[in-house]
Amino acid sequence: MAANDGGLLRSLELRLLRCTLPSECAQEKSSADRCSVEFAELYSLLNSVVSDIEAGDYVKALASSPAPIALFSNVKIGISYSASLFYTETLPERVRAFLNIDGYKDSMEVGYKALILIALGVAALLAFTQCNITGPVDNLPLMPFEELVSSNDEAGCCNWTEWEEWASKEILPVGSDLCAKFSNFQYLFVGKTLLMRTRDLLCEGRLSSMDGAKSITWWLARSLFIQQKLLDERSSSLFDLLQVFMHESLTCLGTLEEIKDYWQEIEDPTTIMSMLHLEKGIMDLYYGRIDSFKHHLGSAEKLSNYNCFVSGALGFRTRHQIEPKAQLRLVTGAKSGDTDAPISNSVGISDNPLRKKYSNTDEASDILVTPRFVTIAEHPTDAEMDNQNPSLVPSQLKAIHQAIVLAHCLCIEKNARSDELQKWEMAPYIEAIDSQDSSPFMIQCFCNILRIRWESSRGRTKERALLLMDNLVERVRSQPPAAADRLFYSFGISMPLIPLLRKEHGHLLVSIGLTGEAIRIYEDLELWDDLILCYKLMDKKAAAVELIKKRLTEKPLDSRFWCSLGDVTYNDSYYEKALEVSGNRSARAFHSLARSAYNRGEYDKAKVLYESALALNSMYPNGWFALGAAALKSKDVDKALDAFTRSVQLDPDNGESWNNIACLHMIKKRNKESFIAFKEALKLKRDSWEMWENFSHVAADVGNYGQAMEAIQKVLEMTKKKRIDYVLLERIMLEVETRASSPTDQRRLLNGDSNHSEPVSLKSNSAHTIEESGSEFESVIDGETQRMRDTLGRILKQIIQSGGTAETWGLYARWHKLKGDLAMCAEALLKQVRSYQGADLWKDKDRFTKFTRSSLELCKVYQALASRGSSLKELFTAEMHLKSSIKQAVDFKDTEEYHDLVTCLENVQLGLKSVSSSVS
Repeated sequence: MAANDGGLLRSLELRLLRCTLPSECAQEKSSADRCSVEFAELYSLLNSVVSDIEAGDYVKALASSPAPIALFSNVKIGISYSASLFYTETLPERVRAFLNIDGYKDSMEVGYKALILIALGVAALLAFTQCNITGPVDNLPLMPFEELVSSNDEAGCCNWTEWEEWASKEILPVGSDLCAKFSNFQYLFVGKTLLMRTRDLLCEGRLSSMDGAKSITWWLARSLFIQQKLLDERSSSLFDLLQVFMHESLTCLGTLEEIKDYWQEIEDPTTIMSMLHLEKGIMDLYYGRIDSFKHHLGSAEKLSNYNCFVSGALGFRTRHQIEPKAQLRLVTGAKSGDTDAPISNSVGISDNPLRKKYSNTDEASDILVTPRFVTIAEHPTDAEMDNQNPSLVPSQLKAIHQAIVLAHCLCIEKNARSDELQKWEMAPYIEAIDSQDSSPFMIQCFCNILRIRWESSRGRTKERALLLMDNLVERVRSQPPAAADRLFYSFGISMPLIPLLRKEHGHLLVSIGLTGEAIRIYEDLELWDDLILCYKLMDKKAAAVELIKKRLTEKPLDSRFWCSLGDVTYNDSYYEKALEVSGNRSARAFHSLARSAYNRGEYDKAKVLYESALALNSMYPNGWFALGAAALKSKDVDKALDAFTRSVQLDPDNGESWNNIACLHMIKKRNKESFIAFKEALKLKRDSWEMWENFSHVAADVGNYGQAMEAIQKVLEMTKKKRIDYVLLERIMLEVETRASSPTDQRRLLNGDSNHSEPVSLKSNSAHTIEESGSEFESVIDGETQRMRDTLGRILKQIIQSGGTAETWGLYARWHKLKGDLAMCAEALLKQVRSYQGADLWKDKDRFTKFTRSSLELCKVYQALASRGSSLKELFTAEMHLKSSIKQAVDFKDTEEYHDLVTCLENVQLGLKSVSSSVS
């Protein structure tokens, strides 16, 4: 009989999972096993709770079914009973006594009792989910077990509101606050306690892998993730627990074959494993672990045998559009060997009501909700191509595939820059869900939220976005559909909690100027910071202060109000009061005091305060960034580098943190690390010319001259050619010259290191070397060097177009020499020489030195040009220039540069004599 009981436990455990994850098959076979006589009573208790959960009657499952009555037998509480005593002592003790791990005779009995406790925990968790996530928002009793534990003579005497306040505080990890006003915290606390305590007891008895209990850690992870979404910041303690429990879930459930062996009535186990990976990915994405999210999203796609990609097709985007234009389109479908099954309403998927809602809001915009793609009659060629390729024909997706499609939106939202293009990249995924005939209710809602976020950013659709948001908020909070139908796939999407959805509604109202309407929402949700911001926008600072002080008279020990008062009045004493009433557990107060110290220039004090705040909650990326900034100001480079690194670990999209990391590595001469960090920073923040300039230097330091020149071009573009780094350009030019030169005297000549003391005649070897080297460069240099040379030339031409300086003309001349164009080289050198000329030339020693070097190089090129055509013109020009320069440089007679000019003149004159004698 044990085998029969094991099959029943697994079947009941699967029924619990099916409350949130229905089978894709219209009829999934149920277990035909019968329970043993000795466990008939336990089976009856368990089946009753599971049936109530399936019906969506969570309060009945917790308060009226036989199972909780058996759990709380002989437990009565009176007016003197506290929430702390009941939830931290009575409830855990009743779980231990009911499970009776130490005195069990048959492990199957423990299995039944453990699954009863798991079912009660799931009922409490789903009741909280109904009130705060899925709706409809019903007025549930504050205390889940009120009818069971209240004594008859004192029924209703307990102050359940105080119990609710205790639970709301107990839910919060150290240093965290709620992000909005939520309800029925006791249900979440009960669900988490029952699941956690049951798991701990099973682990003590080494029964954690027994029949009926394999999914307990999955439910625990779901409860912890809901708890995390209640908080205003990410919690490191919850993150650690989530990692442990999700890893256990993946390990316990194992492979598809193991799942099918465990739940033999399952026809296709891929949906369960796909959803587990999808939920794990969404949890990782919440904490900024993008790579892990992509891995699990890929696993979900692979397990569900599904793929999708974005393509293009001709279509119409607006009502009055005449000619079809190219539109992004999501091409979806199953991989080879599988086809999408028809979607059945029997698995909790309802007809898509969005079309009706859109039809009610269509008049608000002339933009179509989904593009109308061309038909054969409208555009025969392209439509026929679509028909020839069935994968381009819109398909009706399974529910799990719809959840995966929406997960791709989250991936784009995290990976791409937050701009208009990002929304358009998400659009085909949103439109693919909107085009479905049927979808689970929560998938419909989340898709609608994504559409609202997209359309609210566009002027032509903002009004429709507001109407959609009004409809969505009303629909989530009220019937229909029933509570049980709303749960399907609700944990496989990133659906905001109802108060946060209403908060988003308020933000949308503020963005279009309806501040009064937003204030009513913020007051109802107790979003005091947003409410204060609205008052500030309305120039009613006094009203904000009065509101906070009124709340403080009601809750003088609430640190949030003291912090808000400090924010409005800019008075640090209120932050100190917040620390006092919180017992130094308010991370927000520490952050505010640290910010004030930083603004006063007290960087060491700010650093200490930021460290105190992060000791309470280390999952706050902005806190780590602020600590890094304070440490940098106090010259603590190592701590600054560590803080900025922690910041990007939590928020990889923080471009400023990546930039600071790169700069700190530059300071430490770690060029490779700096190069990598700058590349990450520039992915996110491409509009800072200072960042591009720093990146250009680091790229050159690591030998990546291609990216260095790309960065230089970006700097020129952003500064309108006003910021030119001649030092780096000189360095790149030397690199190109070195790569292009041969190991002979060519390299010496091209680098400008020729010995000018030797006479240079028309037929000398030196002149021929210059001429021949220029003509041979095209064949000597390799492809990479040629690309570097061409890119450098484009940069120099850009600079010269806006008016070149002496440095620019000098570099341009050297570039023409590399190209073998000595005529253009001479012209550029002549302009460089003229750039140095002026009244100050003959009084400024440094300027005269530069002028002399340019003149000598110019004369050398003139000599090379003369040798080509046996012409005296270039030599006469060189002679005239040198004579003029020597005549005016009388004040520099004793300098080496002056003697170089004289020597060069003598060489030119020797060349002229040589030509004259050869002609005669």
